[in-house]
Amino acid sequence: MSTLRADAGGLPHGSLGWLHDLARRLGTWIYRPFLRVRLHHPERIPPDGPVVLVANHSAFVDGPLLFGMFGRRVVFLVKAEMFAGPLTFLLPALGQIPVRRDVVDRRPLTAALGVLRDGGMVGVFPEGTRGTGDVAAVRRGAAWLARAGAAPLLPVAVRGTRRPDGARRRFRPRVDVLVGEPLPPPSAPGRDGLTAATEDVAAALRTLVRELETPREGQQSGRYDRPERE
Repeated sequence: MSTLRADAGGLPHGSLGWLHDLARRLGTWIYRPFLRVRLHHPERIPPDGPVVLVANHSAFVDGPLLFGMFGRRVVFLVKAEMFAGPLTFLLPALGQIPVRRDVVDRRPLTAALGVLRDGGMVGVFPEGTRGTGDVAAVRRGAAWLARAGAAPLLPVAVRGTRRPDGARRRFRPRVDVLVGEPLPPPSAPGRDGLTAATEDVAAALRTLVRELETPREGQQSGRYDRPERE
């Protein structure tokens, strides 16, 4: 289990920075034979400093896809069930933090807070598990991290990774990743402050998802290199 301390560069103590960076670089191209990815508004990604990234979660590939997309290290809170087999050792080495959904355990949030205080980026999928991409049930964890770590909240919407029910297997489907405007770190105290910040980021995610669901033929929303930046 990760601890509060973080290595230089915004990774949990015990992770391997060189391995994280290698995996992140591989992640910028390894999906290309399978997906046509477009990243919209990458200029909104803070290049440094603490950031809490909050994304919707539709398919297993969302996490690995986002891992290599932002031009900087990202530490994700990952469900503990993923830490099995070879991933038992690989995911901690990459700096990823296990989260158990069936027990109350503050250690993952404490480890993530250590990353933020070291100037790192922490990624949260507030839906907790894969679903249809509905972001109505955003949890307070992301808001707590942002407030405690004085970190902006960066909403990110992903569309196209989940195959519709009953649809045939798709050949290189288009996947859109839309980065929203960063929200300032929550400052209001108490549970009400966390609730308000949670509602703000949930509303931002819903807006981004709706934007991706709107046909955008010919629309330009940024420039795309790695992956393709439209």
